[in-house]
Amino acid sequence: MCRICGSTVGEFFDFGRQPLSDTFPEPDRVDDEFFFRLAVGICESCAMVQLLEEVPRDRMFHDGYPYHSSGSARMREHFAGTARRFLREELTADDPFIVEIGSNDGVMLRTIRDAGVRHLGVEPSGGVADLSRAEGIRVVTTFFEEESARRIRAEDGPADVIFAANTICHIPYLDSIFRGVDALLAPGGVFVFEDPYLGDILELNTFDQIYDEHFYLFSVNSVRAAARRFGFDLVDVQRLSVHGGEVRYTIARPGTRPVTAAVEAMIAEERERGMLDHTTFEQFGANVKRICGDLVELLRRLRAEGKRVVGYGATAKSATVTNYCGIGPDLVEVVYDTTPAKHGRVMPGSHIPVRPASGLTETRPDYAILFAWNHEEEIKQKEKAFHDAGGRWITYVPDVRIS
Repeated sequence: MCRICGSTVGEFFDFGRQPLSDTFPEPDRVDDEFFFRLAVGICESCAMVQLLEEVPRDRMFHDGYPYHSSGSARMREHFAGTARRFLREELTADDPFIVEIGSNDGVMLRTIRDAGVRHLGVEPSGGVADLSRAEGIRVVTTFFEEESARRIRAEDGPADVIFAANTICHIPYLDSIFRGVDALLAPGGVFVFEDPYLGDILELNTFDQIYDEHFYLFSVNSVRAAARRFGFDLVDVQRLSVHGGEVRYTIARPGTRPVTAAVEAMIAEERERGMLDHTTFEQFGANVKRICGDLVELLRRLRAEGKRVVGYGATAKSATVTNYCGIGPDLVEVVYDTTPAKHGRVMPGSHIPVRPASGLTETRPDYAILFAWNHEEEIKQKEKAFHDAGGRWITYVPDVRIS
């Protein structure tokens, strides 16, 4: 049953038994891993693409949550630009107030803080929330929902902007989110969020965008339907190039903002591309199977030739790839990553060891699978010595290729 409108959800792909994507166990604690069925479907009524099984939020977002939004130079600049836009266009009244849902390590709010504007991050993962506090960013460690939104409104007054990046798609209980937005948002304020775009996932075969944290895969059609259901209007959309393709959605109370031409244009484009047709999703599933088959075949051939193959980027996305394709230490000996909290641990489910990124140049493997493909340009520039020494990169979206 659809979590938005209650209609029937038609399953179109089953990735089988999957672990928590952002929980990297210690080598001697792998028997304690939590697994769930990762299956995805599309609502026959409102077209919302969603997972069919929900993972308890406390298992995913906790004090040890390892992802840091500021880990990429490109993302730091992206969020600084986002903050500057809000300061220029929205936070212009006397004593403005902005709330960020899922503020992580405060990468966006740093620019807001520097401008002296009232702000609040709402971050349930205590570890990254503490990093924000250490930099003088105001943050509360809790989940954003109707109850917490009402507490914020009582203490701080209405918010001119409520923002979220790579967060709203994580939250199955969108009804409570929108009720919270309704309680907290100023009459003329905006709710702005950006998340991976279903259209790019289908076009580029980025099937690894489907994992436990990404409960929803948003399209403009489905977001507009959800906004209307909860008493809001989708008034603007903007394509973003980060993380393999995202859309920034701007939502406001009905009649307070004009609806831009971009909304209707993307609605029409999605219909033309068949993004409401089940056959489109069946073809996507066939592409997933083909890509996984090609990747495993390549890895087996390389190992049979005596080549050393590693991975780069212990990402949440890579859990879907390694576990669905059956890739373990026999095919990929180690995954190199820049996050210290992951070092000395193993990849979820597949149990491939995770080591510091410096090992890529120190050990000189023959090939490296770029699991963090959404930062491809930045990583290849940073790890230029690997390629200059004869190393080759393997990527698998939109198809398997070597570069």
